[in-house]
Amino acid sequence: MNALTKTIACTIAILCSAALTGCGRGGMAGYTNDWIYPTEVKTVYVEMFDSRSFRRGYEYTLTDAICKRIEAQTPYKIVSDRDYADSVLSGQIARIGSGTLALDRETGRPLEQEVQFYVTVSWKNLKTGELLINRETVTAAASYSPQLGQSFDYSAAVAANNAARRVVELMEETW
Repeated sequence: MNALTKTIACTIAILCSAALTGCGRGGMAGYTNDWIYPTEVKTVYVEMFDSRSFRRGYEYTLTDAICKRIEAQTPYKIVSDRDYADSVLSGQIARIGSGTLALDRETGRPLEQEVQFYVTVSWKNLKTGELLINRETVTAAASYSPQLGQSFDYSAAVAANNAARRVVELMEETW
């Protein structure tokens, strides 16, 4: 192999490797195989969510749904003792609202109604003291129809599960 061929081969190899690394932290034009959750946290203690709503009992439903979602969708383990936790997730239900989506034309009775949850969440790394989520608000809703035998409680449980899904989405790292 002569010097010119070696130079061309080296130049092509350098250009190919530069093209594959892309720009930014992730390489490959922003794509990465990194985990989407913070890796410095392994365990989470979930405090019982508070409720500012006059409707009681839904804070238990929301806290349970959040714990189940964290266990199922994240690499974190839920711990029952704050002393053994790397982080603490806390929050409150700011409001539980309801509204009518559709009325019967003849009687004026609701055909379809909706429940809305407004939840404020904080997540703190206990090792560093860093707030991973600082009082972020998530909203979630679910509809129900009394004519189909569905109740407010049914819809509130679905809305709490939707809010739990959004809370776990907040736990992901920003891109």
